[in-house]
Amino acid sequence: MTRRSIFWFRRDLRLADNPALLAAIAESDEIIPVFILDDGIAERAGEFRRAYLASSLRELDASLDQRLHVYSGDAVSVLKSLMKRYGATSLHVAADFAPYGVARDRRVEESGIELTRTGSNYAVSPGRVRKSDDSPYRVFTPFFRAWVNHSWRAPVLAPAQIHTVTAQKSDRNFPKWESVRPLQSAGEAAALSRWGTFQESGLESYDQGRNYPARQGTSRLSPHLRWGEIHPRTLLANLGNSEAEQTFRKEIAWREFYADVLHHNPHTSRDYYTPRFATMAYDPPGENFAAWCEGRTGFPFVDAAMRQLLREGWMHNRARMVVASFLVKDLHIEWQHGANFFMKYLIDNDVASNSHGWQWTAGCGTDASPYFRIFNPIEQGKRFDPQGDYIRDYIPELSHLSSVQIHEPWLLDEALVGKYPRPIINHATERVEALARLAAIKEVRPGS
Repeated sequence: MTRRSIFWFRRDLRLADNPALLAAIAESDEIIPVFILDDGIAERAGEFRRAYLASSLRELDASLDQRLHVYSGDAVSVLKSLMKRYGATSLHVAADFAPYGVARDRRVEESGIELTRTGSNYAVSPGRVRKSDDSPYRVFTPFFRAWVNHSWRAPVLAPAQIHTVTAQKSDRNFPKWESVRPLQSAGEAAALSRWGTFQESGLESYDQGRNYPARQGTSRLSPHLRWGEIHPRTLLANLGNSEAEQTFRKEIAWREFYADVLHHNPHTSRDYYTPRFATMAYDPPGENFAAWCEGRTGFPFVDAAMRQLLREGWMHNRARMVVASFLVKDLHIEWQHGANFFMKYLIDNDVASNSHGWQWTAGCGTDASPYFRIFNPIEQGKRFDPQGDYIRDYIPELSHLSSVQIHEPWLLDEALVGKYPRPIINHATERVEALARLAAIKEVRPGS
């Protein structure tokens, strides 16, 4: 009798270094490889997000000899139908730790389907790194030290052979979302190629180059990590101890730290890590929010970043911090509005990194530096885009300006600036206002 197992791909769209897939193969004669689209999430996603996933699924399908089963709808219904149809005796997955995934898997198990979990999409699964008193870490630096000491297993190879059942035409409901082409290629092969190229030409200068958005100074691996087209262990296995490599290792650790924080505090995907900030006075997301979303605030570095997001479905990390600070500190709009906008467009839309990155910048998250860290959008541009090349790439109406003029175009004659908008706020004034709003919610200390 042929033993069959379902392998349910979720955030692990690869064959190499996939322990859950190996576990399914080890106990089966044939595998039914499955991906299930959630229609609700798809409707909320922007076109870049959808197009990237569609491309990734096509790449995965090719590596499985066109035998990937793709469905849309309720996971419980789809899985029950498949198990009955194929007589599958087990269902294998990599563990999911995000609130949505945890709730989805709970529904599956409550329906009577047993999930066999092996590994996760992290080098160290959330919940594993703990303090000596068995409580979770709340600050990154001690988490990082403990995370490194905990260590991780070496990557495992792709299976030499996968015996999969033949998918019928009715099983292959691939989404037709390729209305736009993402800036970078999706899929496992693209991820491994990008990692190889970055090791050769970008890693050695990463600690400095990553701060300058006009340069090719980052790895651009975040979308591949988001969809599990490459496992973080694959990256960590090749890292040495130079300053640049240590910086890159810390960036991977930040991703795992935020996943750990969200695991222990699932409400923080949409709510405050530090509750008192929910009582701060915020402004409604009106016309200023629309100007921020569309890249027409009158601050060139901010507008260039937002236009990059709209054009490419991605934004440089330095720019993400600056535009987040501008929304929360200069426009006094709650971080959730910005986080939701990012989630719609970003092809690397990881909920833990997105929500907690926003809270870090907003000053209401895990960071030890509180709300009074306020990025100056003008000085950030001058420092990290000194020649104005990043601004010119995304704001063509300012491309004729010099490197000195381009950061403060409002100082120039209107004839030179053309239709580019004047600043919608005064940064110095709004900085004072932001600090005043912080002071209003400060906790009263005993004896003060």
